[in-house]
Amino acid sequence: MPGPGASWIGEEEKKEVLDVLEGGCLNRYGRIGDPGFKAKVYTLEQEMARYCGVKHCIATSSGTSTLLIALQAIGTRPGDEVIVPAYTFAASYSAIIFAGGIPVLAEIDESLTIDPTDVEKRITPRTKAVMPVHMLGNPSDMDAITALAEKHGLAVIEDCCQAVGASYKGKRAGTLGQMGAFSLNIYKTITAGDGGLLITDDDELYELAFAYHDQGHSPNRAGVEVGKRRILGLTFRMNELTGAVALAQFRKLDGIVSTLRTKKRRLREAIATIDGMHYRTVHDPEGECGTLLTVIFDDPARAATVAERLGTMTVDHSGWHVYSNMEHVLRFLKEHDRPHEKGAYPQTDDILSRSINLSVGVVDAGLGSAFGININSSDEEIARTAEAFKQACD
Repeated sequence: MPGPGASWIGEEEKKEVLDVLEGGCLNRYGRIGDPGFKAKVYTLEQEMARYCGVKHCIATSSGTSTLLIALQAIGTRPGDEVIVPAYTFAASYSAIIFAGGIPVLAEIDESLTIDPTDVEKRITPRTKAVMPVHMLGNPSDMDAITALAEKHGLAVIEDCCQAVGASYKGKRAGTLGQMGAFSLNIYKTITAGDGGLLITDDDELYELAFAYHDQGHSPNRAGVEVGKRRILGLTFRMNELTGAVALAQFRKLDGIVSTLRTKKRRLREAIATIDGMHYRTVHDPEGECGTLLTVIFDDPARAATVAERLGTMTVDHSGWHVYSNMEHVLRFLKEHDRPHEKGAYPQTDDILSRSINLSVGVVDAGLGSAFGININSSDEEIARTAEAFKQACD
């Protein structure tokens, strides 16, 4: 089962898509005022920028391409190091590698996001940026991370791919660093099947990112630019059909996040406290998305037993979100003489071996969240799920 946005696809998405098809312009570019050009991508970018309180937003083909664009915009060069958590999706690493950089993995803490104390230990003269990942909709400790970045003169790119709609101490996720990258794939808070969004308040970074995402064009939100190009670019544009679905989903975002937070609170209250178990640290309980409820046991053996009884797994076995499960990334790290084998990040290994993700809105075996509820679960379903969990813990 996909993420919460996919469960709320309805007439609004159909209307926006039909509007594009009837207009006949599927490209993101067109002439404002032309009745056939519906400007869905343009409108999505404007609405997302206003929502986040920033000047600029670029709609892209995926969360992965968004990260790559951001890394290029800050000037990542071959050999530059980017510090990133040892618990994240493979795309965080691959984007750094394809930008020419070297991912430098750092430990996580019990928030399941990057541990700022470990970040500072890994800064070298080659460090270009820090990429905190707001895993499972939970923003990282951005006060500590931005303070470190300022102290050492580093850029901060927020990987918000799993945190569309999150905030941190009154500021939208993605606005605390230089750039914020979001994903709209099928497992995310809102979805267009695939797609991404990049936000920034920096005019220069915006121009560079826009050029990189569209063959070197300078920002020209509606019409096609003809003329000189500043830099070489690639094609990571979002098309109008994707933009239409994304726009309809975006307008449901606040309702989706509010519903997730309510259902997560009910599930947590129904489970209450269980001896030998606690919940992961949430840096801003009012700002997280609420897509999952993560429980952390004192003992990994007990966590494994509970997971087996529930038909799920502990987080350390959850596929391409755990560094030691990514054979292709491990091969790259090994070739570059970087710590890579299981055990290289013992704090991360320990925490993930004791953790179970209970689904609230993202039901994804790949995240280790095969057991739980979904955004449409009734109060009765929540109660039954909580009871099943408590029985598995006995």
